[in-house]
Amino acid sequence: MFRKILIANRGEIAIRVARTCRELGIATVAVYSEADGSSPHLFAADEAVCIGPAQASQSYLNPQALISAAQQTGAQAIHPGYGFLSENAAFAQLVREAGFTFIGPSSESLAAVGNKIFARQTVTQLGVPVVPALEQPARDPAVLREQVRELGYPVLIKAASGGGGKGMRIVRDEKDLLEATAAAEREAVSAFAEGTVYIERYIERPRHIEVQILGDQHGTLVHLGERECSIQRRYQKILEETPSPAVSPALRDAMTTAALTVAKAAGYYNAGTVEFILDDQGRFYF
Repeated sequence: MFRKILIANRGEIAIRVARTCRELGIATVAVYSEADGSSPHLFAADEAVCIGPAQASQSYLNPQALISAAQQTGAQAIHPGYGFLSENAAFAQLVREAGFTFIGPSSESLAAVGNKIFARQTVTQLGVPVVPALEQPARDPAVLREQVRELGYPVLIKAASGGGGKGMRIVRDEKDLLEATAAAEREAVSAFAEGTVYIERYIERPRHIEVQILGDQHGTLVHLGERECSIQRRYQKILEETPSPAVSPALRDAMTTAALTVAKAAGYYNAGTVEFILDDQGRFYF
């Protein structure tokens, strides 16, 4: 059992982690930027450390600042929460090299599936269906327009790193393509310190189905069924329902098997979610 954990995040998720740690008798360290000096998550933790200026790139996305805060306070582990550096393989590796436990998947697993482009390539090799996409969209505007015409509108521009709906734009008309791509890249850099995007065909009125998985470091993997997460606002889930009313027993077996196959191939351990899109024909895509 850890004696002290540093929470490398802010807001609601930091508060939830701090409350759980208190129930377990584990001390917590909150971190904050100069702009967040009175944020509620600071009062949920046992102590707090300022890690830099207001810009996330110089505070919550600054690996060395977070590791220094852990060293300064005597923390034994770092919990990344979600967003920011939670899916960053390089950060997970730095945490481990600094002698701390990263509360999350291994850096190797994150390298395999944390980046959405790499994850697509991994699952394609496993035979799991993926939405057609441009994984390396051209930088030349004329070439990019031609690539997207061949892919077919509407399209969804997505950040390769991170999650939480950041760095995503739906494009239905070619005249909006370049600005939407640039905007998605800027938002991805701001949220995840990494601006790579890819472009996939947009599936109209999809259902968003997630499979929760749990794995240990001995190779055991289980799933906890699926959740219907289609009611969203700005790509953020508002309501989750389980089991999904749209998933038949046969489809459930196929989706949960695919989720465990992906997790096993990535050497995944810890808690995780494998997300699928379900179209109106009952076909699912990673």
